[in-house]
Amino acid sequence: MPRTGPTRKLPYDSAEAIAALSAADPKLAQLISRAGPLTLRLASSQSPFEALTESIIYQQLHGKAAATIHARMISSFEPLCGIGQHPSPEHLLDCPTEQLRAAGLSHNKTLALRDLAARTLDGTVPSLAKIRRMEDAAIIEHLTQVRGIGKWTVEMMLIFRLGRADVFPTSDYGVRKGFALTFQGLKPGVKVTPDLLARPADMERRAKKWAPWRSVASWYLWRACDLAAAKLP
Repeated sequence: MPRTGPTRKLPYDSAEAIAALSAADPKLAQLISRAGPLTLRLASSQSPFEALTESIIYQQLHGKAAATIHARMISSFEPLCGIGQHPSPEHLLDCPTEQLRAAGLSHNKTLALRDLAARTLDGTVPSLAKIRRMEDAAIIEHLTQVRGIGKWTVEMMLIFRLGRADVFPTSDYGVRKGFALTFQGLKPGVKVTPDLLARPADMERRAKKWAPWRSVASWYLWRACDLAAAKLP
């Protein structure tokens, strides 16, 4: 998901999406009514290289720790790039490993960033202008070739950075839990074990009726988790 910072509007009509989803699925309509208006906004435009650099750094870390490492990494390039400017793929490939490790990056994340830089330079990771013209499946195919980038990471980029309207991340814990809460009778406050989470096949079957607005449906399934947590003492 996007970090704090400047945002921009969605490239699609949220009212149209909500109306279509509510008409297609009465149970989802109930969730939408309880959760309220769609407040999803996109993180400011970044190049795919910059967005994926951030995603790699944030993986498996708490937000504050990751933000600190990300800021340290960028500041370490100030002599070359200027204050607050993101390093280029060439900068990341050419810098000493010790520079990245000193910022707090693990060995594996250092290797992942090097691979991301190399695949950006060879065209595997497209430019922002090109990626905006690509289909979702093609973007996933290209970007998951990068070390440390899986399908979920690309799906988050599609929803929260590119504003794609029909992405359904069935491996996401929150989406699976929200689906179970909304459609499968999972009760708020119950200790969630893997067997209580919705199965991707069941999710995909129901979500066929949500197309072409499955990103919006996913946002509301995340809100279902928030609503359940709010009910707890």
